[in-house]
Amino acid sequence: MSKRTTERRVTEWMYCATIVLVFALISTPAVVLAQDYPTKPINLTVCISTGGTVDLSTRVLAHAAEKFLGQPIAVGNNGGGAGTVAMELLSKAKPDGYQLISCPQTPLVEIPHLRKISYKYEQVQPVMQFAEPYGGLVVQKDAPYNSLKDLIEYARKNPGKVTYTTSGTLTPWHIAMMYVGKQENLQWTAVPVPGGDPNMPLLGGHVTAFTAASSWKRYIDQDKMKLLVVYSEKRMPAFPNVPTLKELGYDFVVETNYVIYAPAGTPAPIVKKLDEAFKKAMDDPEFIAYMKKAEMPAIYRNAADTKSALDRMNKRFEKMVVDLKLPKEQ
Repeated sequence: MSKRTTERRVTEWMYCATIVLVFALISTPAVVLAQDYPTKPINLTVCISTGGTVDLSTRVLAHAAEKFLGQPIAVGNNGGGAGTVAMELLSKAKPDGYQLISCPQTPLVEIPHLRKISYKYEQVQPVMQFAEPYGGLVVQKDAPYNSLKDLIEYARKNPGKVTYTTSGTLTPWHIAMMYVGKQENLQWTAVPVPGGDPNMPLLGGHVTAFTAASSWKRYIDQDKMKLLVVYSEKRMPAFPNVPTLKELGYDFVVETNYVIYAPAGTPAPIVKKLDEAFKKAMDDPEFIAYMKKAEMPAIYRNAADTKSALDRMNKRFEKMVVDLKLPKEQ
């Protein structure tokens, strides 16, 4: 081997070694951080007000996940702007795994197509999905409506008299009512919920109906409400006699999920550690019992699969906005 060839190979080896060392130095902080993480309490904000299925399921899940992370998870609520306030705060948070939110896809998938927001889709990242709730429309137990058709007929004969609350403005449940109203050319009105348990306005007789995920099930069990229709692809097992919107001839199915999110840029090892902890928490007896009682399917997706699902839902909703000609706020 010539001297020149030897020198060239030595130079190539030194170049490769330098590249390996640089990548090692770059990745080491993230690896070390993940090994130590978490070293202090984690803040988990629910992007919906207290009392709904997102809030209650998140609290049970977080409590179960604490023992796998070795640190407390402080759960709070910030339901401003139907979740957009919490999402904006998360998008600006330090990506170190200590600031998370639990939220449906609403402020990330639906609302950006209908309202100006100050964050971007790419500024947050999913950690994992833990549920795909059912949703539907309920009225008081003694209301004279025993089907969606009954309520539609009343609304048609009494323009403007039917009012309803939702678990959040522009949530899928709200949009379901907007869709039916548009299809039937009805004048019914969504009324904002000031806070607390979103079931209360209907229980107090202040509105005609309530559209949301299955937080209302406990009140049906108490014989205070009745379910008129569900928005899922299939009927709810607990209410096999209640039809879906699709069965009634409406080309509309609500697809929603409950997801734990972190700021974009959170190191992959930390996301993995959080994902594994929350996934294990889904096997906790208390969480399983709550989900069964709430009639809410506990469906797990990892970060990558959740991102793919959100991308699909985003495209589907974008098409729906065009089809329904829903205006975007200026």
